[in-house]
Amino acid sequence: MAIVTGGASGLGRAAAEALAAAGAKVAIFDINEKAGRDLAETIGAHFCPVDISSEGSVVRGFADARAAQGQERVLVHCAMVNRSGKTVVRNKETGVLTRFSTEDFEVAVQGILVASYRLASHAALGMAGLSPLEDGERGCIVLTSSVAAQDAQIGQIAYGSGKAGVNGLVLPMARDLMDEGIRVNAIMPGIFATPLLGRLPEKVLNNLSASVPFPKRLGKPEEFASLVLELVRNSYFNGQTVRLDGGIRMAPR
Repeated sequence: MAIVTGGASGLGRAAAEALAAAGAKVAIFDINEKAGRDLAETIGAHFCPVDISSEGSVVRGFADARAAQGQERVLVHCAMVNRSGKTVVRNKETGVLTRFSTEDFEVAVQGILVASYRLASHAALGMAGLSPLEDGERGCIVLTSSVAAQDAQIGQIAYGSGKAGVNGLVLPMARDLMDEGIRVNAIMPGIFATPLLGRLPEKVLNNLSASVPFPKRLGKPEEFASLVLELVRNSYFNGQTVRLDGGIRMAPR
């Protein structure tokens, strides 16, 4: 069984669809109940309403998914909560300085880094009780980082540091879990054609596409899903943070 967080839309949806098409039982964790239930019905998955920022909600989600589908061997964590803003901003008209609040920073780090640990550690605890497969493998965890972990832009102080923290989770967690036969990797997507980006004006989308070295377009969610499948299937992938970005390196702004 595979659990996909943020599975109702975007990269998570593509991953859930690909895993289901590959024959896996899938449980979708998302706060969007209508979209989640609609997709679950379409692909034969099980939907669990889950808020990744709540320990209790996550625990209930795992219990729900396992009761319906059995213990998961795969976790693909795509969901997040974020806040944007520059460290210090000067008002161009008044010259007044304001600061990105500690509270906003904490919300983002909780919603990106802490949530990644929360989901991965609960999944690992369950996976460790499974009977081992070939090579002694019991499970596979795929986290979603971002190219912003390495070259975050202006206004991404919380997002960039949160995603860098996700990258920092991967190797020590893979080492923690090596004796349990559980692999841990992360994907760092570049600019992908998700519903969130789809709200931007066409001119902005065209400029974003042109900024990618090759191919000069936005990434496709199914390309993210393809890499998820490879990370799940290829048991020699472990402790890795993999860029999937068309060769882009983000400019400061």
